[in-house]
Amino acid sequence: MNLNKVISIALAAISTAVGVQAQTQSVTLDSCRNMALTNNKQLRIRSEAVRMAGYQKKEAFAAYLPALDFTGGYMYNQKEISIFDKDQLLPTKTFDPATQSYQFNLVKNPATGEPIKGPNGQYIPETVALIPKEAMTYDIHNVFFGAVTLTQPIFMGGKIVAMNRLTHYAEEMARAAHNAEAENVIYAVDAAYWQVVSLKAKQKLATSYVALLDTLHSNVEAMVREGVATRSDLLTVDVKLNQAQVDLTKVDNGLVLSRMALAQVCGLPVNTQLTLADEDIDFVKCDTPAPQSYDLNDVYARRQDLRALEMGIEALKQKERVALSDMLPKLALVGSYSFSNPNMFNGFSKRFDGAFSVGAMLTIPIWHWGGNYNKYRAAKSQTIMARMELDNAKDLINLQVSQSAFKAQEAVKTYNTTLANLSKANENLRQANLGFREGVMTTDNVMEAQTAWLKANSEKIDALIDVHLCDVYLSKVLGTLPYPTDY
Repeated sequence: MNLNKVISIALAAISTAVGVQAQTQSVTLDSCRNMALTNNKQLRIRSEAVRMAGYQKKEAFAAYLPALDFTGGYMYNQKEISIFDKDQLLPTKTFDPATQSYQFNLVKNPATGEPIKGPNGQYIPETVALIPKEAMTYDIHNVFFGAVTLTQPIFMGGKIVAMNRLTHYAEEMARAAHNAEAENVIYAVDAAYWQVVSLKAKQKLATSYVALLDTLHSNVEAMVREGVATRSDLLTVDVKLNQAQVDLTKVDNGLVLSRMALAQVCGLPVNTQLTLADEDIDFVKCDTPAPQSYDLNDVYARRQDLRALEMGIEALKQKERVALSDMLPKLALVGSYSFSNPNMFNGFSKRFDGAFSVGAMLTIPIWHWGGNYNKYRAAKSQTIMARMELDNAKDLINLQVSQSAFKAQEAVKTYNTTLANLSKANENLRQANLGFREGVMTTDNVMEAQTAWLKANSEKIDALIDVHLCDVYLSKVLGTLPYPTDY
């Protein structure tokens, strides 16, 4: 045997050992919960919603601070701009010492010395100043412009304060919704976990029942050979044995499917083989029934779904203030530095130049045909509706607590009753087997005792699983289920 073959065999042995260890490694209920909380996609969405609410809270806080913006652009114009449509002739003035003022230089009549008017009724200037059209024509084909603006809100009608409070409550509401979803995930994991435990116990029970019938079949078969039992007795046992084997197959299939469901809830591939730590649980007597009364105020304080509703109401109150702010004046300071090329700060110049400007902007709503007021009233109605939903939710929680506590108490009583029934069924089966061996009981008597024993064991398993599920549901209703606080 060469070295490569030895190494291959060794690696295969190691892989097999690791595989066996992975398959036989048991997982606890807490580990299943942790896997589900880590892998659940809906819970990840809730976590992302918490982070989103945190970003919106920071966004709202930024509205307190001055905003700095830059605006720039370029524009091409087809034509130049000209102030005059043609050359301009402007009359001139000369200083007159006699009047100590400037007088227009006008054409005068040599005979009278009076200024002469033209055909249009205007005086004719003697001298003029020429302003060519080209001198007042400017090249604006390529224009570059920009501005840096600083805006500081002073009073926005209370909108900024309300938005900051609204985003705070929205973040708290997202956290509460995340926690409520985590409780739902935990309850779903517990239900799937105990379903597997229940079917595993029923698998063992069905196997034991098949073994009992198989033993009875062997005994009756021997009795038929000895002539103390009929062929009909053997056929009756055969039918019962076949039915028990069919039931065992159904339980096996159900167990496989329930393991798949548990793996899916835990966020694992459905073909993952999970061996549960409680599959071989000891069925002990439950002596601690649930309390009959609770402080509902404490329950309300712990319920995350109620907290989400309460935070939603607080957020809606701030939404009212946002709507109210639209009816109030708004004041802001504005400062900017504007520049352009070409510019006309010092004549027409084809270069960049700019200037600062500072001012205040006041907006006062006057008349909007009741639009803003009706928006405010709609926000108030939305808050009133949310309060009614909160009151209704509290009534439902009160009913949930009462029903869950009652079911938990009844589950404990039922389980203890099944233990007593099982003890009697065990004794009945022992007496039937003993009477059958002594010849004083028939095959039907033994099968009836076996059926009663099977039913008592099955009811015990169902009752114990119901105790666990009622307990976890009661914890969910009371708001005492643990949930992760890292978002």
